[in-house]
Amino acid sequence: MDFKNKDLISLYDLSNEEIIYILEKTKKMEEKIKKNKKINILEGYILATLFFEPSTRTRLSFEAAMQKLGGGVIGFSAVEASSVAKGESLVDTIRTVENYADIIVLRHPTMGAARAAAEVASVPIINAGDGSGEHPTQTLLDLYTILKEKGRIEGLKIGLLGDLKYGRTVHSLSIALGRFKNNLFLISPEELKMPREHVRDLEEMGVNVVETNNLEDVLGELDVLYVTRIQKERFPDIKEYEKVKESYRIDKNTLENAKSDLIIMHPLPRVGEISYDVDKTKHAVYFKQVGYGVTVRMTLLALILRGDIE
Repeated sequence: MDFKNKDLISLYDLSNEEIIYILEKTKKMEEKIKKNKKINILEGYILATLFFEPSTRTRLSFEAAMQKLGGGVIGFSAVEASSVAKGESLVDTIRTVENYADIIVLRHPTMGAARAAAEVASVPIINAGDGSGEHPTQTLLDLYTILKEKGRIEGLKIGLLGDLKYGRTVHSLSIALGRFKNNLFLISPEELKMPREHVRDLEEMGVNVVETNNLEDVLGELDVLYVTRIQKERFPDIKEYEKVKESYRIDKNTLENAKSDLIIMHPLPRVGEISYDVDKTKHAVYFKQVGYGVTVRMTLLALILRGDIE
């Protein structure tokens, strides 16, 4: 499969076969990392990280990935540190930065911004999150985490918990999980239910979807519980946020009736929805998930810039 010089904007742009290919190549990358701390297959290439919104894991993992591959990194992590603060448009920023870099990773608060950037850029664009839209590399690392921890990414019972309305992570992930014939349990307060169009898409794919606001009713069935924070920054009305900000909290007592091999995932950051006492349980894999993110992003950078992993 040929990913060279391709954009990565949405999971909808990838076939199931391409997703499996990326995950298999990630396994190969993981093997290479174990043998060599630094793999210089992208020496001489430059990655630009343009983050118009705050980020810790996504930005740093992309930068770590590029440096582990021998490449260089430029960019900004705050609008105030760029010409955007002077009123420069996204289009002009992209057309400028493409002269400095071989690939651009973009995070932007506006849904559709990454697609718009890709239309004008002469270098590949990777979407690192566009508002409440998609976050495709997060979905790929989530799939890789499930594959590593459960041994497969199909035929599982997976619960998505928390902010399913504004959470771009679960929007992408739900579609990907549905494509691989998993059973989905959508667990949220009424105000934060998954958008109807996403539920319709899943049902049209033949996915068994259960919607509930009660975690206890379904926890004992789950193989995977994917927890999300209630995203204050996405709420148009702060009063709406205040009503639901503490809807769910997972602690050790919550997990008494869970399957012994349940895994708990979280895209992070967490703001209280998972108690620290869960961290030491066998269920918690969210920090391993962070580590898998570097490997997945190394794989994507190598595939897009070199076409393969040597």
